[in-house]
Amino acid sequence: MDWQLSTANLDMIQFLRRLVQTPSLSTQEGAVAALIAEEMKRLGFPDVRTDPMGNIIARLGTGERPILLFDAHMDTVDAGDPAAWRHGPYSAAIEDEVLYGRGAADMKGAIAAMVYGAKQLVEQGLPRRGTLVLAMVVQEEPCEGLAIREVIEEQGIQPDYCLLGEPTNLGLARGHRGRLEACITLRGRSCHASMPEDGVNAIYGAARVIVGIELLAQQLNSDSLLGRGSIAVTEIASEAESRNAVPHRCVLYVDRRLTSDETEAKALTELRRTITREGVDAEVAVSEYRATSYAGYPCQGRQYHPSWLLPENDPFLIRCAQALEGALGSRPRTLCWQFSTDGVYTAGMAGIPTVGFGPGEERHAHTVDERVRLADVIAAARGYAAIAAEILG
Repeated sequence: MDWQLSTANLDMIQFLRRLVQTPSLSTQEGAVAALIAEEMKRLGFPDVRTDPMGNIIARLGTGERPILLFDAHMDTVDAGDPAAWRHGPYSAAIEDEVLYGRGAADMKGAIAAMVYGAKQLVEQGLPRRGTLVLAMVVQEEPCEGLAIREVIEEQGIQPDYCLLGEPTNLGLARGHRGRLEACITLRGRSCHASMPEDGVNAIYGAARVIVGIELLAQQLNSDSLLGRGSIAVTEIASEAESRNAVPHRCVLYVDRRLTSDETEAKALTELRRTITREGVDAEVAVSEYRATSYAGYPCQGRQYHPSWLLPENDPFLIRCAQALEGALGSRPRTLCWQFSTDGVYTAGMAGIPTVGFGPGEERHAHTVDERVRLADVIAAARGYAAIAAEILG
């Protein structure tokens, strides 16, 4: 395989191994951010900086338009039980030309490929016009769109095009469903658990709402491209004076995936109707995400993220497909992701033409024994360089 023979490819794989070996849970990305910035500087990138939130931003080119943004997130979900992994979650073990570890597919493989794809671009004397911006962002996992919004709105970068490095198995993604996280707060009346008939158990009310949500799930709309809307209760918590008391409060968190014609208002209305039908005392609202970044920056965002879909005839999508066909030898398939990405902001809110392209398979993200094929990381680096050359050459 060429990755075994090329010094540059070996360097990229070693960089990827170091990325995977460096844990980077959301709000704890500092060590991996330093590693990325150091590698970019070592490779000779002229403009590498860290913004106040802790995102790593590198610029190549003239500084003028068009501006192509490569977006990848540095954070990962937790690895869970290390004993459940065939290889340690942070071992970056390589077996049969596949690298294993948390973040291998989602999305440190793409980070390594983007950095070394940009290196290939520079070695070709590009970009001759326009600007390539690499943004390695924080906290995408808990609140997609939050950090890239900071990069675009607060750091003065106004891209004409955006490429997301989430795993696509080297295909081209052009959209996905939206996401809303709802918080349902149920109110009861506490009393001693020895006399439950004197109170109103908020957990029992929550149970009725959960059944109503199960019924609602069967009625959600479907789209031929983005798929069916979905809903799931993902967390439940109750409050009482003690375990000998009937809970006076119960909170449900609901993950609602929104297909093409579903909005925040529609999703909330459906939940309110469910609450009314079940006859419980409750209120529903969109959750607020709050955290402090590893750089000490206060972060806040509403957990509503709209769906988006780039048209098949969009010029940016067509040019990306042509570039990848030239670089990889075959026309990439187009797809829509099942999960949610920073495209909820770049395309869904900011209206920037956005596509996804990356190594790794979506089905391996967030799983035990997460993995990425080394050959696909190499191919992705060529693909990133080819797309940038097509847009900025």
